[in-house]
Amino acid sequence: MGQALLLASAGTGFTFLMTTLGAAMVFFFRKNMGGKMQKIFLGFAAGVMIAASVWSLLIPAIDEAVANGQIGWIPAAGGFVIGIAFLFLLDLLIPHLHPGAKETEGLSSSMKRTSLLVMAVTLHNIPEGMAVGLAFALAAQHGVTAAGYAAAMALALGIGIQNFPEGAAISLPLRQEGLGVGKSFVYGMLSGAVEPVFGILTVLVSSLIAPYMPWMLSFAAGAMMYVVVEELIPEAHLGEHSNVGTFGVMGGFLIMMILDVALG
Repeated sequence: MGQALLLASAGTGFTFLMTTLGAAMVFFFRKNMGGKMQKIFLGFAAGVMIAASVWSLLIPAIDEAVANGQIGWIPAAGGFVIGIAFLFLLDLLIPHLHPGAKETEGLSSSMKRTSLLVMAVTLHNIPEGMAVGLAFALAAQHGVTAAGYAAAMALALGIGIQNFPEGAAISLPLRQEGLGVGKSFVYGMLSGAVEPVFGILTVLVSSLIAPYMPWMLSFAAGAMMYVVVEELIPEAHLGEHSNVGTFGVMGGFLIMMILDVALG
């Protein structure tokens, strides 16, 4: 448990660092990212999350269920559906605003527009933090093996890479909204703080959820896929010449697949 907690802290700390570095782009760019670049980044993030959902979460969930004498697809499908429902519920209840959107989603709120923008990205980061925490918890359950922790680190690396453009995607729009450079950076950085929080919490309760690990892994996969299909892919294909967003998705998927197979 101690080693899993330490490595999960390091893994989610890396993902948080990459969000911070992405948010720091506000110090170098006065304007928002170009349309094409933003589509590539959003598509890339979507591709990483799709591959991570399959290779790092759903396949291990099925393998874990079969090893426990269960029917593999039942917890995989059931947890996946619950994860989708969980994110859908958060989407309905928590006030948030996506960059470039005019209307607020969720329950009506008197929160400032800047706070609503931060809330949107923060919602995305919850399942990502859980996914990394679950990967390390699963590795700890199987004993201290280099292969198990390498697979978890591959997931943390992939999510960390796609967090860089996510950090920029929140700090730069906040700057355009009229917020100061310093505050835009801080808000962008804090949007990723939920990842280490949820990652570490997941490891801490891993002994309690051990019998339900296949359900929890597929739960994280469903939550991540909801974010991908509901927001990332549509935003990556807005306007004309959306093929760059498509190539971004393929590139992200390819890199995450290689990381998981090569390191796992």
